Amino acid sequence: MFTGGRLIDDLTPVEQDRAARVEKVLPALRAAAAQADADGVFPAAHVALLRDAGLLGLVVPQEYGGLGGGLRDLAAATFAMGSACPSTALAFFFHNTSASRGLLPLEAIERGLFDDADVPAVRAFAEKVLTRMAGGVWLANFASEAVKSSSANIAISTTATPASRDGVDGWSLTGEKSFGCATGVADTYLVTARLAGHETADGLALFLVPRDAAGVASRPTWDGIGMRGSANHGIRLDDVFIPADEALTVPGAFVKMLQCSRGSFVGNQLAITAVYVGAAQSVYDDTLTKLTQKTFADTGRPIAESPMHQVIIGDMTERLETAYLWLRRQLLLETSEPPLRPHAEVYRQWRLAKGSICEACFDVAVGALKASGTSGATMNGPVGRALRDLAMGLVMTFPPERGRLEAAGSVTSDRSNNLFAAVAG
Repeated sequence: MFTGGRLIDDLTPVEQDRAARVEKVLPALRAAAAQADADGVFPAAHVALLRDAGLLGLVVPQEYGGLGGGLRDLAAATFAMGSACPSTALAFFFHNTSASRGLLPLEAIERGLFDDADVPAVRAFAEKVLTRMAGGVWLANFASEAVKSSSANIAISTTATPASRDGVDGWSLTGEKSFGCATGVADTYLVTARLAGHETADGLALFLVPRDAAGVASRPTWDGIGMRGSANHGIRLDDVFIPADEALTVPGAFVKMLQCSRGSFVGNQLAITAVYVGAAQSVYDDTLTKLTQKTFADTGRPIAESPMHQVIIGDMTERLETAYLWLRRQLLLETSEPPLRPHAEVYRQWRLAKGSICEACFDVAVGALKASGTSGATMNGPVGRALRDLAMGLVMTFPPERGRLEAAGSVTSDRSNNLFAAVAG
């Protein structure tokens, strides 16, 4: 059985073929996980490992050179990788979110959302993103910024200004991205910025920024609590020139893309929670193995059979199953054909599901700590790493409380919050 099959029970034959590619890389990911966490550094060898396995094109359609996978494949992959090395799984997830910047524009074209005059530029950028991913280019998707907005989860203040260098027309980018996996690791940074002179989401644009482009610098190394080996300290952009054909600057393009997403702004965001469920399953399995193998000195019975441990194990099991239920339901809502629910309901469900999944997974790690006692309370052991890794889910993108607040708002007033806001500099 494939590891991803623990999440998705009914993998099709073609999905199993793709899952087999993931399965082959898990031993190497697992072997490097502890050191990556201790050093707080993404294992550089994993880039070639995943590239050689063809997994950088996992969700890219075959017509662009990819494996042709979908959201089910990505969720199964991030779950499996999360059970081996959550940091790598997180970075891999964010690489795959870049595919939405190709897939969603193409879908918007098919729906007739773009004027005929804009279609060639939109299609060219979308296909460029997809073919590069399929060709083994690692993309780091940078949207988040330190600036906050009361009406949006992610606010964009990084600014793009028209510019020309050596006779080439393009854009000058200036700003700071506070979070984005694979900083200094990815080949190309996919950067969301605001076109100068625009104050609304219609002015949001996308840029393909080479990692070593002049004016690009990494922010100070992130010494965080969780996913320490994901290289997510972010970047600074200081007058970085990007040629026009390496950007999607059609006004309103970003908003039209979002209209085609089934559940979240990137179209596949639920796969990030699969990372956490995979990590929770791993620490659950490790804890039960140790508790059933270790015995009491006086009775010789497994420690797992004590009343206290039985209660904790029961709680851990319930929380793990809760995470699975939320994730599988959301996956069904976002992949079913025809759709089971209107887009607004699917989106609202995601706002609830993300926080509920992450809280349940963190509870599993807390239970593992309680059940393992002082011998398991180490920074470099499975329990300590799981606690820190799973804590990340409580704050990444938005905390559970914000998701529930937005869900309540949509229920009571039939409104939806903007996910992005353009912030004047």
